[in-house]
Amino acid sequence: MADDRILAMIPAYEAAHLVPDVIRGAKKHLPVLVIDDGSKDDTSGAARAAGAEVLRQEPNQGKGAALKRGFAHALEHGYDAVLTLDADGQHDPAEIPKFLAEWKQAKPDLTIGARSFSEMPFVRRMSNTIGRWSLSRAVGIDIPDNQSGYRLLSRRLVESMDESGEAGFEFEVDMVLTCLRRNWPMAWVPIRTIYEGKGSHISPIDHVVQFFRMVRKARQAARGG
Repeated sequence: MADDRILAMIPAYEAAHLVPDVIRGAKKHLPVLVIDDGSKDDTSGAARAAGAEVLRQEPNQGKGAALKRGFAHALEHGYDAVLTLDADGQHDPAEIPKFLAEWKQAKPDLTIGARSFSEMPFVRRMSNTIGRWSLSRAVGIDIPDNQSGYRLLSRRLVESMDESGEAGFEFEVDMVLTCLRRNWPMAWVPIRTIYEGKGSHISPIDHVVQFFRMVRKARQAARGG
């Protein structure tokens, strides 16, 4: 792994008060890039002050679009893999070594941090449980966690995601579908489930509608459609 260059990537929106701690924790393990997705607060300034490289896109375009922007940067600068984590503190940077260990051992194209659904607030627990069951049934294999944003991607998966037409959180589900379509290896590592006092920028109704659109997409892909 000493020869592998891995970039920690944090898509951020309105996270000036939260992202510095995430950056400082991640920088103990990897170089850090923040993509400020059209924030109106000083997310960019706070990220730079904490030691991250920053890209800014205007206007707000969604998490998937922010990740695509960061992926292009990682490819341009020769990184072998990318580790993504959220800016709001729901992903503990101290767990980065778990992903690096999995990468060193097997180099899966996608490693996802699997959360304990039983430790989530009730609404989140139900939505994630239903989502996990629905996607697993659609593709015919067990997918322990498909919506966790804490993940490590190989360079070839990063390259392939440029073909995705998804822009929001669906982009992350599309990573799973890309690996399934191409028979690329995936892995899951257990991570802490952190929700205390954390809000969300996602509209619940839109989230449900878009997720089940992705489930239909997964079912069609599994059938060769």
